[in-house]
Amino acid sequence: MAERETTVGPEEGIHGRPAAQFIKAAKRFSSQVVIVKGDREVNAKSVLKITGLARKGEKITIRAEGEDAEQAVETLAELISADEH
Repeated sequence: MAERETTVGPEEGIHGRPAAQFIKAAKRFSSQVVIVKGDREVNAKSVLKITGLARKGEKITIRAEGEDAEQAVETLAELISADEH
């Protein structure tokens, strides 16, 4: 298992275009990927689950389990922490 805490960068938070791009990237990995915010843990490959989960500047943890878990966590953390989408 791999995990990394990051700060949400997009102005929209995890909503709209940033959410769609995040899910598209997450689906490229075979690992199971979740986003943890507070006591909530949601499937990172589900638009309904992640949309609106966090706003700009909030901390989330991306956790993955599987053969490409390290790569998934690094790629997704960098993607969601970027200001531009």
